[in-house]
Amino acid sequence: MSHFTTVQTKIKDLVALKAALKDLGYSFTEAEQGVEVRGYLGQKELAEMSIHASKTYDVGVKKTVDGYELVADWWGVETTRGVTQEAFVKAVTQRYAYHKVLSEVARRGYTIETDEVSTDQTISITVRKWQ
Repeated sequence: MSHFTTVQTKIKDLVALKAALKDLGYSFTEAEQGVEVRGYLGQKELAEMSIHASKTYDVGVKKTVDGYELVADWWGVETTRGVTQEAFVKAVTQRYAYHKVLSEVARRGYTIETDEVSTDQTISITVRKWQ
């Protein structure tokens, strides 16, 4: 019986995902032929990227037709890393969105004026474009 559970996401850009993971202090391994994602009692899944959540558990990133999904033994991640599935997904998607905004802002020729995080972890970015 597999302990792996899949979480659908709106992640479509691996560059922004990698930047988000680095911000959050997660290391990862990726390979075109796939990498193993570790779970309960040595169970493994194959994914495009393996996020090293702890010494014994990983979170996998798998490609779908709509982007990428996360797959993990979330019980193992929570018990060894101390982070729930919900908290992990929320943190990663927030940092992912932040990096997507930064790349889109730069692509459109804007510059970042301010970049602030409030006490409730809301991120405010002010941009400007000189004409």
